[in-house]
Amino acid sequence: MRTFDADALECLAAIVEEGGFERAAVRLSITQSAVSQRLRALEAQAGTVLLVRTRPVKATSAGRLLIKHAMQLRLLRSDLDSDLQDLAPGASSNREEERISIAINADSIATWALPALDSLVSEGLPLEIITDDQDFTHEWLREGQVMGCVTTVKQALRGCKVLPLGAMPYVAVASPVYAQIHCPQGLHANNFRKIPFIAFNRKDDLQAEFVGRALGLRRVKLSQRFVPSSEGQVRAALAGWGATVVPELQVRQLLDKAELVNLAPQTALPVSLYWHCWNLHSVVIDQLTKALAEAAAKVLNPAENQRVTK
Repeated sequence: MRTFDADALECLAAIVEEGGFERAAVRLSITQSAVSQRLRALEAQAGTVLLVRTRPVKATSAGRLLIKHAMQLRLLRSDLDSDLQDLAPGASSNREEERISIAINADSIATWALPALDSLVSEGLPLEIITDDQDFTHEWLREGQVMGCVTTVKQALRGCKVLPLGAMPYVAVASPVYAQIHCPQGLHANNFRKIPFIAFNRKDDLQAEFVGRALGLRRVKLSQRFVPSSEGQVRAALAGWGATVVPELQVRQLLDKAELVNLAPQTALPVSLYWHCWNLHSVVIDQLTKALAEAAAKVLNPAENQRVTK
């Protein structure tokens, strides 16, 4: 079994995470020439190309495997730091390159996920959160770029375990002024095509799914505007850009204050969320799992309490 140099593996990961050689060199506090040398040595040992020189650079299939290995080494070091901290307070020395990466959907970040992680971050966990649409965060885990993710995907990925977190209800909202002018009777089959819906990005099909559920339609085509931020979608709706479908938890106070109105009060679209992580014995993974599960249980609708491992 081949043993790969830990510094070279971390160098490969830094190039991909930072998007290039120059920024990787800054992060690792070495020269750009040293970054190139470490990568060449690693590619020679692996016997294959590890990076595609695009902008930003991307890992090949072999490169992604080695990046996953680098992240598992980070996890082992983080666990060791945690154990040393218990034995000798002050012994921990987390470095920038040893950060723990997880992927969380934007709506969870905007509502319940960040408070769940407060205590771990305050204790020194070098956390990096990557955000994406809830249907796609698991791709970051599949490619080995994160060690855990919050996603709508139920089936466990290979080598991972999954824990149901609960369901987050979504509602359709707009500003009172916009609603009064464009849809005074709420959302119905005769007006939904005329209402611009504010979506997260082009991958976001939640708006169409909600309208189809609310109106009993199988196929829905919407006029859409895109704002790649959960908070930004709400602000756009408040400004009268159109309607948007967002977590009820996120706009509850705005609805109570009548700053937004519910366009389909009889409909709430429940979106089930799951925490996926590597199936490893790890103090850090256990802490992340516990923190997210406890926080989700307080604010999300109940989910089946069962684990799925593959």
